[in-house]
Amino acid sequence: MSTTPGDYLSGLFSLEGRTALVTGGSSGIGRAIAGALARAGARLVVLARKEAELVATVDELTGDGCRAAWVSADLSTRAGIRAGAEEAAAVFGEPDILVNSAGVNLRPPLGELGEEVWDTTMTVNLEAPFLLGQRFGPGMAERGFGRIIHVTSQQAHRAFVQSGAYGVSKGALESLARSQAEAWSPYGVTANTLVPGFVMTPLNQRLSSDPDKVAALAARTMVGRNGLAEDFAGAAVFLASTSSAYVTGQSLFVDGGLSVH
Repeated sequence: MSTTPGDYLSGLFSLEGRTALVTGGSSGIGRAIAGALARAGARLVVLARKEAELVATVDELTGDGCRAAWVSADLSTRAGIRAGAEEAAAVFGEPDILVNSAGVNLRPPLGELGEEVWDTTMTVNLEAPFLLGQRFGPGMAERGFGRIIHVTSQQAHRAFVQSGAYGVSKGALESLARSQAEAWSPYGVTANTLVPGFVMTPLNQRLSSDPDKVAALAARTMVGRNGLAEDFAGAAVFLASTSSAYVTGQSLFVDGGLSVH
C-alpha cells in the first residue's frame, strides 16, 4: 500500500494523542515551542506566571483549533512548583512531553552576586525542571513513552557576558538531562536539551536593547543573523516525537552556528 508524503510525515512527527506540558510557554522560545507542539496535535498545557500572557497564548492556539489550556504558577518556590505540576496534570492527564523553558536571567557581576539571586536562579532554572522530572518521569517510564526537553544556553558550555549563576544553572540542567536519560531511556523516555544562541526575547532584554551588541552577536553566527523564537519549532517537534526515540542525553544547538564559529 502506497503512503502519501503527508501520511509519512505524520507518522514521523505527529503528536496526536500526546499530552504536553510547557513551562515558560507564554513568551519567547517557550511560546514558540508550545505553539509547535499544539499544532502538531498534542494536547497542551502552558504553565507560567503571568496570567495575561497565558490567556493570550492559549486563546491564539484554541482559535487555531488546538487543544490548549493554561496554569498560572510560581516556579520560584518548591511549593509553587509542586502545586503547578498537580494543577497541570489535572487538565488533560499526565503529560507525555515535558518542556522546561521557564527561566530567569539575573546576571550581576559575580563579585556582586548575592545569595538571593543565586537561590532564585537555581530554583527556577534548575530545581523546577528537576522536581517536574521527578513528578512526571517515572510515570512516562511506566507507560513506555516520554519526552523531556530542557531549554538551556550557550552559557552551559562557555562563559561570556557575565555567565554568573545563570551559566551555572544551565550547565547543571544539561547534566540533569543526561541523568534523566540514564535513568529512564531504557523505558522509552528520552531527555535532551535545546541550546539557543542569542535570541531576541524578553529574557534577553538587557542585551537586545544594545544595537551594537546585537549586531556583534549576529556577526558571530554562520547564518549572519540572531535567532528567532520560531527557529525552535521544528527541533522541538522532532525531540517530542517518535522520530527521536534513539536521541537521548544530547544537546541540540539551535544557534545559527554561533557555537562553532
